Amino acid sequence: MADVRVSRTLTIPDSELRMRFTTSGGPGGQHANKSSTRVELLWNVDGSAVLGPRQRARIKGALKRRIDSSGDLHLVSDIHRSQMRNRVEVEARLGQLLAQALAPTKSRVATKPSRSAVQRRIDNKKKRGDIKRSRAKRWED
Repeated sequence: MADVRVSRTLTIPDSELRMRFTTSGGPGGQHANKSSTRVELLWNVDGSAVLGPRQRARIKGALKRRIDSSGDLHLVSDIHRSQMRNRVEVEARLGQLLAQALAPTKSRVATKPSRSAVQRRIDNKKKRGDIKRSRAKRWED
């Protein structure tokens, strides 16, 4: 297992990562039944020494559905038939997830519709109302 590089300034050491191996489900015959190719990666966000308090808060907020009550982040891979390829894949996915979680969010710039856009919207609403009004049955005495 190797260190997982998240960004230029953040690398998760392999000593903080735990992996469990199990048999993967689905078709595959004897190979799938005998080989433990499914990889589950566990990383304790709360106990990590490489994270600062802000980074920890951002990760816990962005990935809260993947983090359990003890603070472990769970990732699973059973895409490949090889355990080694699943290990590489789950480590790469951890790096991508953390990079996305730590990326600064763009702030929304408030905009206002132009006067012509507002007028177009109102004209379309009036036209639609006229169409609906023309469908109505008129009862004359």
